[in-house]
Amino acid sequence: MSENEEVEEILEEVKEEKKKEGRTTEAIMNIYTSFNNTLVHVTDMSGRTISKVTGGMITKHDRLKANPTIAMFIAKRISENIKDLGIRSLYIKIRAKTNSPAPGPGAHAIIKSLSREGFKIINILDTTR
Repeated sequence: MSENEEVEEILEEVKEEKKKEGRTTEAIMNIYTSFNNTLVHVTDMSGRTISKVTGGMITKHDRLKANPTIAMFIAKRISENIKDLGIRSLYIKIRAKTNSPAPGPGAHAIIKSLSREGFKIINILDTTR
């Protein structure tokens, strides 16, 4: 019985820690899209990294890294990572390659997938130089 009680105590402590972490309901999502790759980096409001997923982590085919289909899988993996922390609202910053006329094909697919997952998109900002 003492082992079971210890296990229950540890589980309660983990649940309390998750509740404390879950208080952060907003995060910043930085999306960098080029015509060769898509990178998504999620930070909390102070800039600490929460999650980072790239096209290369999803597929190993170079020609598919900037594909909107791969971008949807990136959004799915990101949403799994940040839903556990209780994050429900996102500020989104999109950046394309410098002097590029438009972001790559993955940016729109990521935003659309996240809104379908139930995240509230507070702001979308294009920070391309």
